[in-house]
Amino acid sequence: MRLKDKVALITGGASGLGQMDAELLAAEGARVVITDIDDKAGQILASTLNGLFLHHDVTSESDWQRVMNAVTEHYGGLDILVNNAGIVQVADIESTSLELYQRMNAVHNDGTFLGCRYAIEAMRERGGSIINMSSLTAIRGYPLVPSYAAAKGAVLALTHTVAVHCRQKGYPIRCNAVLPGPIATPLALTVIEDASGMGQPEDVAQMVLFLASDESKHVSGAQFVIDNAGSMVGGEA
Repeated sequence: MRLKDKVALITGGASGLGQMDAELLAAEGARVVITDIDDKAGQILASTLNGLFLHHDVTSESDWQRVMNAVTEHYGGLDILVNNAGIVQVADIESTSLELYQRMNAVHNDGTFLGCRYAIEAMRERGGSIINMSSLTAIRGYPLVPSYAAAKGAVLALTHTVAVHCRQKGYPIRCNAVLPGPIATPLALTVIEDASGMGQPEDVAQMVLFLASDESKHVSGAQFVIDNAGSMVGGEA
């Protein structure tokens, strides 16, 4: 019960990495709030975990305001935010439209910015942990997903900035980034045919659990690669 009575909000929590995060945090005693645009899957999971589901478009500021108000009303506050919601689409730089690039940044970058901004507002008195889902694509070249990589790079830079801001302000808030390599989730498997050697969602969720718990109370502004050096095999960059 490493998270007993802590309130955890997981965006994009209805499936994939978010689902595994929600399941593990709930198993460790957290009261989980799952947000997603997939209402059916989200409601089923929240019911299974005795948690709360809220429809949530992370690119919408009004949705963030509504979600945070609901969390405060239902549970009295927020201790953990996992900015996990994401999308991916294969298209190299020459075939990436401006519309796709902007959409990718809206979900990953704008969504994480709004999450951090409203989480700080909710946590600055009580303290808490913000965990941003970046990606290995943010620090290594992946030519088939330039818009995704750029958005995840922005998430990483924002994480460092938020961590230092909270430190300078004296807020008891930690902010860290998780950078998974290829992980066998339904989303990843839509763009990667060979799942051999891929990590599993629980590999990422265990790191999220550590960063959510008091065991990482002196860890902030850090980035954690979850890849087992898999992407470096054969010298691939």
